[in-house]
Amino acid sequence: MKPFDFVQPATTDAAIAALAEHSPNVRILAGGTDYVVELKFVTESPGVVVDVSRLEDLKGIELTDAGLRIGAGVTHTEIMEHPLIAEHAPAMIDAAHTVGAVQTRNLGTLGGNLVTCVPSMDSGPTLMALDAQVTILGPNGTRSMDLVEFFVGVRKTALQPDELLLEIIIPKENLGKPAGFIKFGLRKGQALALVNAASSFTIEDGKFKDVRISLGAVAPVVIRATKAEAVLEGQAVSEELINEAAKVSVTEANPIDDFRASKEYRNDLIEVGTRRTLQAALDIANSRANG
Repeated sequence: MKPFDFVQPATTDAAIAALAEHSPNVRILAGGTDYVVELKFVTESPGVVVDVSRLEDLKGIELTDAGLRIGAGVTHTEIMEHPLIAEHAPAMIDAAHTVGAVQTRNLGTLGGNLVTCVPSMDSGPTLMALDAQVTILGPNGTRSMDLVEFFVGVRKTALQPDELLLEIIIPKENLGKPAGFIKFGLRKGQALALVNAASSFTIEDGKFKDVRISLGAVAPVVIRATKAEAVLEGQAVSEELINEAAKVSVTEANPIDDFRASKEYRNDLIEVGTRRTLQAALDIANSRANG
């Protein structure tokens, strides 16, 4: 591990000041489940590491006028156990269950998972399927954007070196929206996703509405399968259309071909994952309709 300076600010204002002062030779440390491992193998010092793990502004899960606010510093275990998540976004719990081991879930944060921005992240697809937004804090104040815009490339987000991910918000209109998540890996636990997927929609007058299909580990970033969404949007609910949308989703992805799985196998998983998550959302919608 290369030597570096360590700063642990007590407030978000102090954290932003530290980031601005030392930018661009500065990195943020939250749960540390990704970055501490990375630090052991870097060839150059990161310069200054700013620990934000104790910042209160990054904690908490609460309902606001905008929707369900989840602090960037909330851990995966907190997501799994929080009643507001269970009530308004239960698919997030399914995704959190697939993140590493118990120790990783206890320390790892939702914000850290998003900022690390690996294609196989487990939290991204569900949040994207629920049209989540992120709030970013920097020297000039806050700015917000859709999660789909936050992901720029492999391990690259829209964050500037002097900015901090503050919170994730699921819009009020999407709270309780039927949604499903699935992850395929080489083993049941502690595995990187070969493919993961999430889908959500509502049903109005017997037709699909506000369809969202999101895929992970199939492109440089988590993506929306917009062509597959269009197959369903505004159409009468049917199993045949779900199967068609699942097939179309494969055409929107570009999975890699490596030692863990072939591209052809991943394409099969994309179709299966899309179909199963759409069916999961439909099962939820039907259950509610039937009381």
